[in-house]
Amino acid sequence: MTKVFRKILLVHNDYGRYSGEESVVDQMAAMWIEHGHQVVQLRMSTAGSRDSLVGKVHGFLAGLYSPKGVREMRRILKTERPDVVNVHNLFPFISPAALFECKKAGVPVVMTVHNFRLICPTGLFMRKGKPCELCLEKGHELGCIRYNCEHSLLKSVGYAARNAVARYSGAYRKCVDQFACITDFQRQKLIQAGFKAAKISVIPNAVTATSYYNPAIGKYVAFCGRLSREKGVDLIVEVARRHPEIIFKFAGVLRDPDIVENLPTNVSLVGYLHGEELNAFYRDAAFFVMASRWYEGFPMSILEAALFGKPTVGPNHGGFTEIIGEGDAAIGRLFRPGNVDDLERHVVALWNNSNEIARLGEKAHGKLLREYSTEVIYQKWDDLVQGLLQSIPRN
Repeated sequence: MTKVFRKILLVHNDYGRYSGEESVVDQMAAMWIEHGHQVVQLRMSTAGSRDSLVGKVHGFLAGLYSPKGVREMRRILKTERPDVVNVHNLFPFISPAALFECKKAGVPVVMTVHNFRLICPTGLFMRKGKPCELCLEKGHELGCIRYNCEHSLLKSVGYAARNAVARYSGAYRKCVDQFACITDFQRQKLIQAGFKAAKISVIPNAVTATSYYNPAIGKYVAFCGRLSREKGVDLIVEVARRHPEIIFKFAGVLRDPDIVENLPTNVSLVGYLHGEELNAFYRDAAFFVMASRWYEGFPMSILEAALFGKPTVGPNHGGFTEIIGEGDAAIGRLFRPGNVDDLERHVVALWNNSNEIARLGEKAHGKLLREYSTEVIYQKWDDLVQGLLQSIPRN
């Protein structure tokens, strides 16, 4: 069968500070190019927009309808004539209104769903440190305003308003041909919200993996990610406080300084790492721990740890349950979300059992190769795009 090469338009509003979503978009661009496809991008950025009142107002209005975003989408569709559009984040400066330009041009759209923003204005499904699905249950966004979920009434109103406008305009339902969720948990939430099951696929994020890893057991328990309360960092610190014999290391940007006040001596903060420093951090760990209070979209740290043959202890909800797994198929351990005693039990038990760390680490690396390697995920994307182009006639 002759391979057909496509032109892919990637659309993403960067968050200002390089995040997991930016990394995924960049990886997808590289993946398509590596397989011979052509990639063009429509990128805008939130960088600096929150530094002034004018910038904040501009962001608020653009989230409702961005004239520039619509114009740029129209321009790039006309000049580049892509075969398919892959949308990631649209807020605030591209806006869902730009999707109607794809509809007019007859270009199919696949939206990668990184979080829960299609249903929940904050994208987190979280309120007061616990999972919250009120907007899903009610079918509207007023709960975000009522409970001030963004901890700023103006911001909560803005987030709720832009979601409501997108919902009432039908931008997603009318213009997106396929939603690519990164977990089945996410897919089920979209179905509950009324999105058509036939239009929702599951394609996880990918990691470039090799068949070899060093099976040596490291010397500390590691956390990698944003140091914030919703990530459950305070729970991990409490476990460390109870067990001074176990060394803990935290890598990442500090968001909530109060949670790391008066740290016990067995805890060290190594800051934001990248490149070989980050690789060494993973390689030298015994295993990883994540304690997120919210569901998260797709916790990439689990796969990044698996790349080095490291298991992960994580909360038993959202994408964690799906990726870490249970029983014989588990690549780590699951604890009751928000329960520090249960987290402590699993961390201590694993720390004291090097054979179990090695066994779970081997399983983690094996699952990574089978289900999350770049080649496996590329084939899923190629099949999705090919099927989409065959089912939707072009103008």
